Amino acid sequence: MHFTVKGRRRALARRRRRVAVVAGLGLSCCLIAGAGVPADIVLRGRPGPSADEVAEARSEARERSKQLSTTTVMLAEAQANLEGLVAEAEKLIEAYNGERVKTVNAQKLFEQASKRATDAGAQVEESREAVAAITAQSYGGLDLAQPMMAMMADLGGSMDQNYLHRASILAHMGGGHAEMLKQLRDSQEVFAILQGQAEEAYADQREAEERAAAAKKAAEEAVARQLAATHRIKQEQALLARQADEARSTADRLARERAAEVERARLARERAAQERRQAAAVVRETARMGASAGVSALGTASSRGDIAADWALGQLNKPYVWAAAGPDTFDCSGLTMRAWEQVGITLDHWTGTQWTAGPHVPTSQLSRGDLLFFGRITQNPGDIHHVGIYVGKGLMVHAPQTGDVVRVAPMWRSDFVGATRPA
Repeated sequence: MHFTVKGRRRALARRRRRVAVVAGLGLSCCLIAGAGVPADIVLRGRPGPSADEVAEARSEARERSKQLSTTTVMLAEAQANLEGLVAEAEKLIEAYNGERVKTVNAQKLFEQASKRATDAGAQVEESREAVAAITAQSYGGLDLAQPMMAMMADLGGSMDQNYLHRASILAHMGGGHAEMLKQLRDSQEVFAILQGQAEEAYADQREAEERAAAAKKAAEEAVARQLAATHRIKQEQALLARQADEARSTADRLARERAAEVERARLARERAAQERRQAAAVVRETARMGASAGVSALGTASSRGDIAADWALGQLNKPYVWAAAGPDTFDCSGLTMRAWEQVGITLDHWTGTQWTAGPHVPTSQLSRGDLLFFGRITQNPGDIHHVGIYVGKGLMVHAPQTGDVVRVAPMWRSDFVGATRPA
């Protein structure tokens, strides 16, 4: 058993020296070779839009805006035409209304003239009948409507007393009923003329009304057509406005995404450069410690922590994969578990039990290889959700998150809760 322990110590010493000698070369080469990996991996699976895509989106936005401007001008012209047509239609409609009023008045005048002519004709007939009746009773049936013909019929080729008597009657009748008949006939003729004129005026007015109605209808149809055209242009304008807004939004979004990707790439490069510097410092410290004659005795907790820390540094740039524990991918507790496994200490693949896998160490007494925990200390061990390995100078090596890789980073985070030294 004693031989076995000594042999193991010698093996550990050889391994320790090998790590110290090779660290300056192997680890530096690893860091240099993987210098650009962090930024690439950060951006992998999340490529931002290219400059050509942004330019194409902006060109599309300009084209949509140009189409919208053209349609807006067309709409303004269409609305101006519509306003003119509406104004003209209103004038024609009012003209039609005026012609309708005139037609009603003309119809009334025609009806009044017709009634007066009819009344006059009736009066003439009444007078004619009255005179005829008087003649039949008093003068032997003489037709006073045509007195000269009656008188000539009674002459008999000679002038006698009967003729003179009848002549005096006709003279008397001419001065009375005959004059009345004449006046009635004259009135009837006047009213007939007026009736004809009223009828002609009414017919003319009806034609004017029909012309006004046709003009009104044509104007209304023109307004309806222009309304439909204006409506179509408004719909097209609304569609183009939406498309222009979408195109501008798309162009702005792509430009922002590209700017964000460029900024992320810049930050990733800066972070990678910082990590290279930090890792190089760790390498130098490791080489110095390996070459120092005053190294702690092998087999102590300090030497075991060095081996665990050095092994973890050898996994730099290997991708983070959830629940992975090597050899090519790791999550945070998988990396710490495998690191301490190198010195024969078994840890669970869980931060909850790794937190209690050894004594807690004050930050002022940290040694390389100590486990650094992050999260919250509660009754639920799962609230401690992240772990890394202390490598000196306030730095740790850890597997951060999905899409990232094993890397060196500062240990000081707002959610740092403490350290454990596995035993």
